[in-house]
Amino acid sequence: MFFCLVTGAVASACIASWDTSEIVMSRLLYQDLEVGDVVMADQAYGSYVDLAIIQQHRADGVLRKHHARKTDFRKGNKHGIGDHQVTWHKPAQRPEHMSEQDFALIPQTLVVREVCLRLSLKGFRDQHIIVVTTLLDAQRYSAGQLTRLYGWRWPVAEVNLRHLKTTLKMEMLSAKTPDMVRKDIWVHLLGYNLLRSLMELAAPLADNARTQLSVQGARQHFNQMLALLATANRATRKRLFTHLLETMAADLLPSRPNRHEPRVVKRRPKSFPRMRQPRSALKAKLAV
Repeated sequence: MFFCLVTGAVASACIASWDTSEIVMSRLLYQDLEVGDVVMADQAYGSYVDLAIIQQHRADGVLRKHHARKTDFRKGNKHGIGDHQVTWHKPAQRPEHMSEQDFALIPQTLVVREVCLRLSLKGFRDQHIIVVTTLLDAQRYSAGQLTRLYGWRWPVAEVNLRHLKTTLKMEMLSAKTPDMVRKDIWVHLLGYNLLRSLMELAAPLADNARTQLSVQGARQHFNQMLALLATANRATRKRLFTHLLETMAADLLPSRPNRHEPRVVKRRPKSFPRMRQPRSALKAKLAV
């Protein structure tokens, strides 16, 4: 799943069977990239194949370097301390999910830039990570700019995914068949992008403070106004819609720089065991 950095909307997504890995699914999404797009991802995707496929679609990548690759900043074309340009070579082994024709289209060498980024967070030790990117112009894309850019990956990808799953209640799907599960997921994505579209319309009214607009607040305000919007005439609907955007723009999140919370569950678990059989089977056992 790809999230837009600016709006937070889902830009591209795919659904596959349970035995399909995330790596394979992400490489299926690369075909949706447009010229000039920049892909950010963690170190699971910082490989030669991923960068090569991204470049084939005339896009760029800023990916955390895979842990299996060693880095020696003494080599290559240096752009500064912890910043150099090197040439990667195509792996000899073809990935199992790729056909021989697709693997043959990947170039034999790839010129990439490896940059050591320093991520700082108040109250924590500075973290140094190495990213690999196809943005080779060190003057236009400095290490500081790449640090700020990659620092947005967590709030955009992980926080928005939490909104999609928790805020919109997609954590537990009630559908029973694969087709209905797919429909359920696509409807959740559609509803999420609808909220993001409303927030994008409300952003100019909030001085384009997109990061302070509340997804939960937008959902609540929209639900309260939905019945009125559906039954009002055209003139009244336009006035209500303007009022909805103004209300969303006024309901901003408080400024909470460097906020961090403990990773704990608020509600205590129940003492009853989990349901691991159909309800009818459990009720039949009670009757015995």
